[in-house]
Amino acid sequence: MTSLLELKNITFAYSGNGQPALQNFSIKIPRGKRCALLGHNGSGKSTVLLLVNGLLKPNEGKMLWKGEPIEFKRKSLKDFRQKTGLLFQNADEMLISPTVLEDISYGLISAGYKGEALQNKVGEILKRYQLDHLKDRPIHHLSLGEKRRVALAGIMGLEPDLLLMDEPTTYLDPSQTEVFLKEMNRIHHSGTTVVMSTHDLDLAYEWADWIFVIEKGQLIFEGTPDELFVNERFVLEKGLSIPLFFQLKQLFGTKNASKEEVLLLLKGLLGKKGDS
Repeated sequence: MTSLLELKNITFAYSGNGQPALQNFSIKIPRGKRCALLGHNGSGKSTVLLLVNGLLKPNEGKMLWKGEPIEFKRKSLKDFRQKTGLLFQNADEMLISPTVLEDISYGLISAGYKGEALQNKVGEILKRYQLDHLKDRPIHHLSLGEKRRVALAGIMGLEPDLLLMDEPTTYLDPSQTEVFLKEMNRIHHSGTTVVMSTHDLDLAYEWADWIFVIEKGQLIFEGTPDELFVNERFVLEKGLSIPLFFQLKQLFGTKNASKEEVLLLLKGLLGKKGDS
């Protein structure tokens, strides 16, 4: 697999904290994949996302973008951050303008858009993310799901090659999560590599093409979802759990079945038991 971005032998410690959050840490984010980043609180997941977005500078090690070293200089970082977008867990941390229209315009203006080009681009984003009816709405009047959609629209308006998300489905109900994931898949199909940090193992298994597991600032696993969860002993030793969908596929012996196909098999099995 071709790497889009690589962290190589990275060490990073927060100021005032003697224990590094990451120690000699290396990871390669594969181009064009939907990646899930797993690990307990304090494992280093959020630190990885902040480093990958260029918001933190490593104490030691190298960062490579498409094989080329990333320079931590003002202009280089500005260009780099337009290629990567980070959706924070709390969307309020990202929304700084009074209205939806102004907030989406802000990032584009910073990127150099102006005049008619700016108006056309903002209109395109509002339509794509179904925000037309909210464009004049004050940010503080939006629901949580709407705020995340506005934050996501602001990021994707810059057409990044890499989208990073920190626990994006936290506090969303099942229907909101389903809508959000459909949008993630649309973004992925458009050519964007997506990395999602999550504690939801069922979500990670059903959605991701590639999984990373981090423990105490170290990468302890990378591979496909099936390669991870087939190793039940390892998963349980690391305090994780086996996703229900994976268990059902193992039960029915349907390794390549979709979720819908497995649910139909389960429905049929339950129906037979009810008839007996």
